[in-house]
Amino acid sequence: MANTSSRTLRLLSLLQTHRYWPGRELADRLGVSVRTLRRDVDRLRELGYPVDANRGVDGGYQLAAGAALPPLVIDDEEAVAVAIGLRVATQAAIAGIEESSVRALTKIIQVMPPRLRRRVDTLRTVTVPAAWTGGPTVDAEILTTLAQACRDEEQLRFSYTAHGGVRSERQVEPHRLVSLGRRWYLVAYDLTRHDWRSFRLDRVAEPRSTATRFRPRELPAEDAAAFVRAGIDNRSVTTTVEVLVHAAAEEVRAKVGQWATVEDAGKVNSAEAGKENSEDRCRLLMTVDSLDWVLMTVGVVGAEFEVVNPPELAERVREWSARFGRAVAARDGARTAPAAAEVTG
Repeated sequence: MANTSSRTLRLLSLLQTHRYWPGRELADRLGVSVRTLRRDVDRLRELGYPVDANRGVDGGYQLAAGAALPPLVIDDEEAVAVAIGLRVATQAAIAGIEESSVRALTKIIQVMPPRLRRRVDTLRTVTVPAAWTGGPTVDAEILTTLAQACRDEEQLRFSYTAHGGVRSERQVEPHRLVSLGRRWYLVAYDLTRHDWRSFRLDRVAEPRSTATRFRPRELPAEDAAAFVRAGIDNRSVTTTVEVLVHAAAEEVRAKVGQWATVEDAGKVNSAEAGKENSEDRCRLLMTVDSLDWVLMTVGVVGAEFEVVNPPELAERVREWSARFGRAVAARDGARTAPAAAEVTG
């Protein structure tokens, strides 16, 4: 049996991972008797952790919300995951969460052991483009409410505005949240329509828990992300594009990796100023419903590129190029007009 201090920390960690623990199951996880578990719970309460207890044969424990946030216990892997998640959240399409994410990230990095800080620094996923999401924002409170309902397996009610503007009330069994492309989705079983649905979070309003627990159903897809992708493919016409970028895959992935798949295309020799130069190249792959989004993404990369597929993308590049060229020509023409008038006079 572990000593009292380490066992108490283990108990706290377990209470933080699940909404509710049956007493016997929690005691078994700790390897102690139910009586010892009660003493450990009392010890947590003395330390300021609000632990609620339900008595009886099916009684159990849960960590309740208190007046102040008590210290949380997380392991090394969780600490790294939190730091990475907060770094991404500083640029995420979640309204009102950027500044609080920066503050929380600063606190965590400050107390991290050097070995964990190095792990965070070396993970490529912590590098994201600067403050540009290109999609609708999601209220942080809505995101939190839905995430808690998914975790606690509690039914939800919310108002939802469909694509055509029709507003309806939904009651669902929430399954997972999915961040895909420029949007957030909730994958859930719709109790009114008796079928699985994916809901865009920017169209969700007034989510509230019913406090009714449910047993999770089997999702009719490989995972939640695959379910959302299949729904998008069925609802809208999408285009798969391929662009050859004259830059290293690592560099391109750091800038636009959250929006596109970037594959290494090796090195090629290119003649420049009479010299043979070895140049890194990569393939940028995207599935989109708007070719304009591809051009904005490639523009963020800031490197030379070639359109591979589809031909429609090449035509869209020509349109943009002509439009930008006219903008510059108009500006240059305005500057040179007075000089031209003087010559002809």
